[in-house]
Amino acid sequence: MTARPPSPRTVAGWILGRPETLTEPEQLHLKTVRAHCPELDALSRHVRSFAVMLTERQGERLPDWPDAVRQDDLPSLHTLAAGIDRDLDAVTAGLTLPWSSGAVEGHVNRIKMLKRQMFGRAGFALLRKRVLLAQ
Repeated sequence: MTARPPSPRTVAGWILGRPETLTEPEQLHLKTVRAHCPELDALSRHVRSFAVMLTERQGERLPDWPDAVRQDDLPSLHTLAAGIDRDLDAVTAGLTLPWSSGAVEGHVNRIKMLKRQMFGRAGFALLRKRVLLAQ
């Protein structure tokens, strides 16, 4: 009796997770899967290099990444690479500069939530009061 192959969800978890958190058997399974499927091997390499750029904030490496992705036949990653190319300056700045718009985004999210809760119930005056009092 042979062992069942891992599910696509399991393999995706191995590829997307941090390599240091994989157990020894999981690392061996992933190595086997990558050896049997060149597309998954290429995908795994590109995903890992992108993850390193994000976690270590290496924006200077970003312009080379879409070119490396286009060397392989991976349509989904080609779409991501095209999106990054469209706004390369902003993405690079987000990965290299120390400033973040996270605090502003949090406030915008909170205001949108209050607006959704009040949809159709009252006018701008009450919404303004709720926003100011919720702080």
